[in-house]
Amino acid sequence: MRCRILRPTVCMKMSSSEPSFDVVIIGGGINGAGVAQAVAAAGYSVLLLEKSAIAAGTSSKSSKLIHGGLRYLENFDFKLVRESLKERELLLQLAPTLVKRLAFYIPLYQHSSRSPFKVATGLTVYRLLAGFHRKTGFRIVPRREWRNLDGLKQDGLKRVFQYWDAQTDDLALTMAVMRSAQQLGAQLHAPAEFLSAQALGDGYRISYRQSGFTRQIHATIVVNAAGPWAEAVAQRFKPDLPVISTENVQGAHIEIDFQISRGAYYLEAPTDQRAVFVIPWQGRTLIGTTETPYRGNPDDVHPLESEIAYLKSVFGHYFDNNDLTINAAWAGLRVLPAAETAAFTRSRESSIVADDDQHPHAITVLGGKITSYRVTAGKVLEICKQTLEKRIAIADTAKLKMET
Repeated sequence: MRCRILRPTVCMKMSSSEPSFDVVIIGGGINGAGVAQAVAAAGYSVLLLEKSAIAAGTSSKSSKLIHGGLRYLENFDFKLVRESLKERELLLQLAPTLVKRLAFYIPLYQHSSRSPFKVATGLTVYRLLAGFHRKTGFRIVPRREWRNLDGLKQDGLKRVFQYWDAQTDDLALTMAVMRSAQQLGAQLHAPAEFLSAQALGDGYRISYRQSGFTRQIHATIVVNAAGPWAEAVAQRFKPDLPVISTENVQGAHIEIDFQISRGAYYLEAPTDQRAVFVIPWQGRTLIGTTETPYRGNPDDVHPLESEIAYLKSVFGHYFDNNDLTINAAWAGLRVLPAAETAAFTRSRESSIVADDDQHPHAITVLGGKITSYRVTAGKVLEICKQTLEKRIAIADTAKLKMET
């Protein structure tokens, strides 16, 4: 999705003493790191500015999943699911120490809103979209194995499905993508606070603060990848950048000592039928997530008591375990298209907004999934190429191995 604004009729000129980059990226989450990697691999000079640390925001507060998004099939979002499943398989190859295949269980009870037939149909389509790749199938778990499912309650249990997706350490993955970008020549300034961007005839003059000093650089193209802070960043441009109407939605997670050994569980919240995951995570169990509209400062996001109670109740509804001592609780913000519908039903596909259809100099990236960060970055790169001179690529991101 793109928008267009008019450039100023009187343009400033760049000082010859200012460092110049083909692309400057604002924001060090997975989208920013992914764009830095793609741009550097294509042979362009790139600098990423991050106000605190890589993946300090949303990108380290996800559900730690690399997946196609089984539930997105209910919204007929086949393109996103197919795209994400393809990326899942690729990341399993490119980052084998960071992305691991994980078994998921879907228990269905008398009270479940989704029938066994509907779930089986969804899993069949999921496998079809994955290309019938090895280990992308599913099975019905025999009743004799139910007692081994980590204390999953048996009363009213009708059917249990098992399928496979993947898990990652989202912080480590984002840092690995950024390291890959740096190995290709990208520069990183962090912590570095973006202050302003003044439109020039050939790009933007960027001002930012680092180590107590205000610095200025020139960028042919600026990429606003600030996530929940994107709107605030856009307002520091002269003229303001166009942004689409979005809503920040808070997702909270809790960690408990209870350990599960069989894999992850895809559960239906009994109160609103949302998907809640129960996932093994670093010797503990991770439970998430919620979807709460958030209108405050993104720097102040934190899990609400109501969210913690909601996640505890979902877990208690399905598992025979009285120890729900919470060891950690945290929250991140998703950027979703503004709509009257529930956040659960809205698309997770990224939105990309350029300031000009023919020769863009500013691009804003909003939303998206960590699984498909490379696809999002590729789309941004193609928009950048409309303005930048042609270069010889030095690498292919589909072939770059990444490690911890």
